[in-house]
Formats: sequence, C-alpha cells, structure tokens
Amino acid sequence: MASTPIRHLRPLFLFFLVASLRCGAAAGDGGEGFCSAEPSSECSGGQPLYWKVTHPTLAPAHLQDLPGFTRSVFKRDHALITPESHVFSPLPDWINTLGAYLISPAIGAHFTMYLAHMQDGSKSALPPKDVERLIFVLQGSISLSVGTGTTHSLSVDSYVYLPANIKHSMISDESTMLVIFERRYAATEDSPPDPIVGSTDKQPLLETPGEVFQLRKLLPTSLPYDFNIHIMDFQPGEYLNVKEVHYNQHGLLLLEGQGIYRLGDSWYPVQAGDTIWMAPFVPQW
Repeated sequence: MASTPIRHLRPLFLFFLVASLRCGAAAGDGGEGFCSAEPSSECSGGQPLYWKVTHPTLAPAHLQDLPGFTRSVFKRDHALITPESHVFSPLPDWINTLGAYLISPAIGAHFTMYLAHMQDGSKSALPPKDVERLIFVLQGSISLSVGTGTTHSLSVDSYVYLPANIKHSMISDESTMLVIFERRYAATEDSPPDPIVGSTDKQPLLETPGEVFQLRKLLPTSLPYDFNIHIMDFQPGEYLNVKEVHYNQHGLLLLEGQGIYRLGDSWYPVQAGDTIWMAPFVPQW
C-alpha cells in the first residue's frame, strides 16, 4: 500500500497497505482478462467478498502436490509471505482463536501484522501496554465492545482503530477471519487519537495526481494518528507510474486479483491472500 500521497506526511507515519487488484476483462479479449487463470471473488459466481484471501490457492495448480513448494521469500529489505507458509497456532490469552503471524519485529518491522481466525464462542485479548491496534474483517463478523458499554457489530469490509490502552473485547459466533495490525504508539502531541469504527465503502475516493488507481484512506492524517491504512484498487492493466523509494515501511495484504510486484531488483507474481513487507527505502513498484 504505497502511493504518491504519502510524500506529504511526516516521517513517523508507517503505512499498512491493503491492496486490491480487481479482476475483469481487458478490452477486446473476449471476456478472459486477468480472471482467466484464477478467478477472484468478483468473477467466481457469487463467492463472498475476499473469498480468495480466506480460501487461497496454495500454489500454482501444477505445483500443488510438490512437497516443500512455497512462493514465500524473505530478504533483508522485503518479504513475500504466501498462504502455504501460514502456520496457525493458539493466540495467547484469546479464547478459541488461532493466529498466523505474517509480519513482526523479528524480520525488522516496526509493527506486527497477523491473521486471527475466530470461531463460535471466540473472544479476543487485549494487546500489550501502549500498543495500538487496527482490525479489518475479512470473513464473518464480530461484536466489538469498547470501554464501558459501547458495542459495534462489524462485518466484512469493516474496520476499527483502537488507541493504545483502551479497554475493548471482540466476540464471534461464527467462523470469522480478521487481519490485525499492532504497533507501539509513538505519541506526537498531548491529545491522544480517538477510536474509529468504519467500513471501506463509506470512505471517499481520494485524488491520486498522475496515477490511475483508486485510493481510500481508513484513518485521518492528523498528528495524533501515527500510521495509516490505505485501500488501493487497480483495474486490469493499471500500475503505479512511479517506482517508489522512501522512508515509510509497509505491510500489504492483497485482497483480490493477481499481478506483478517489484521489490528491490526482484519481480514477484502475487495474488489474493499474499502478504508483502517493505522496509524503508526498498525500491517498490
């Protein structure tokens, strides 16, 4: 999740990017387009939104039975974490919930990004002291209680930002998949950030001068918020016009579609369900 608008933000900002390469037919191709190889949720006859994230293709069809195969790559300044590499285990202090860590400080990141798979009767735990949390619903739904009584029902494509040290809990009564971002809050002024509950479709499309993709921001860019979440949509054939090299580091989850991502001097085929970590100043496109 990176684009030209990040350049006006202060260095403390980290951007967690949730990208979507929308499937669709290219002009004059008889309706095949990017969907001919592996249809995403928009082309798969009524599958739920983000179906390919929660039910990913674990490997190219001709390699699925090859023992030990993975597309995952880890390098000094970037990583590609693909679904066949996910290892789910019980999340500490959560009830009836399995988690798969995708990005963590162990690889040099300044944040943690993980999947949380909740079931009927699952309940969340609080993050460590001084750690802020953002939750995005990929599948199912949760009931979120914040503070002493405010309750929200969050379904697919909904999200919540929870400032550090705010009491909250989530429960689920169905199979639910969340992607969660956590980092130690870096205070920049006396006024703390407010909790935010929203959904992607309620966020306005923002201008992207010189670019063609669609961009939505899920958090304010005001000083109390020390990172941001972007949703970026690329139609078939669209791409970034600029190869970026900057101080921001990113965590990216591909929600739909497939494409090619450049990191450093490497070019990676990517698809829905893939996660990318980008260190500061790694060339990316």
